[in-house]
Amino acid sequence: MSSFDDQGFPIVHLSSDGWSTEDEATATCFCGAVQLVLPLKKPGLLNRHVCHCIDCRKIGSAFYQSNITVDDTYLKHVRGEDNLSAFSEEKTIRANATMSNYFCKTCGTLMYRRGARFPGLTILRTGTVDDLSLADTKLRPQVEQFIERRAAWSKPIDSTAQVVGMHQPSDIEGIP
Repeated sequence: MSSFDDQGFPIVHLSSDGWSTEDEATATCFCGAVQLVLPLKKPGLLNRHVCHCIDCRKIGSAFYQSNITVDDTYLKHVRGEDNLSAFSEEKTIRANATMSNYFCKTCGTLMYRRGARFPGLTILRTGTVDDLSLADTKLRPQVEQFIERRAAWSKPIDSTAQVVGMHQPSDIEGIP
């Protein structure tokens, strides 16, 4: 198990109790009030993707977002579920497809999104995962979606599927 006590484990926020194992890892907001445990393997971890859609760009205050899609039955709230504030919107990239965004009430970190089109799934922000080294290994993106919206200066990520619009499960078959 990796933890903040290990040399090289990044301390990137005000909490110091993040950890990772072969099977699970923590994701914590910047102030530490909200912490989740997410799976690092199937069947709980469904995909890892970079999204260039307008919604992700706006809600994340960046030109793209790195995301992890998880089956809700494998996502655990360790603390702070009552410290999440939800902002829901119907005017999304898909008409009449409500997306709910869950932010820490204290520090404002966007922890995850849930969509009416994706019942039982949660889209976590990869940047909330405490063990940053996982972004280069188990949480490395499999696919980039909405590439038609990608900023001109942003280049495709090597060894990832490139998809116009939203990706489908078949787009990532065979990509570890």
